[in-house]
Amino acid sequence: MILSDFDIRAYLSSGRLVITPFTEEIVRENGLDLRLGEGYCLVNESSKVLIVGEDDVSGYYSCGKSEDYLYLKPSSHYLLHTVEYVRMPPELMGFVELRSTFARLGFLMPPTIIDAGFEGQLTVEVRTPPYPTKIRTGTRFLHVVFAKVSTPAINLYKGKYQGQRGVTLPRW
Repeated sequence: MILSDFDIRAYLSSGRLVITPFTEEIVRENGLDLRLGEGYCLVNESSKVLIVGEDDVSGYYSCGKSEDYLYLKPSSHYLLHTVEYVRMPPELMGFVELRSTFARLGFLMPPTIIDAGFEGQLTVEVRTPPYPTKIRTGTRFLHVVFAKVSTPAINLYKGKYQGQRGVTLPRW
């Protein structure tokens, strides 16, 4: 079952679902719009072979922060994060998508899921359109649709990204 704005507000007011900082403007008809944080990591082009699961990945990224605007290169791959810190209860999961305005501008993002029990800011992978873009930090950028699972999860998320803040690079 997908949650409506009524259901989401009930979850928020009960404290079962936590979104910090929360503003009423992010509540939509059937989900929440999450805002763009100030951190970014650009995936660098490289001819050096990365051994997945073994190599330090930090050399494959150029990371930084911008308090006002993120300047994004054309046709590039970035890791970005949300302003909001999310804490999911055992009976909810979330489907994360770009807001349609950004998809219509040519941004692409692979499917992203928020697992039951996850807690942290979201890090998402984004491919930019074929022209340079400038986005104000704090802009509503992502849309999350919450779904209630048939029974609460027993094995809550306890993975390597639990509690993450800012952009989080891949971890082994």
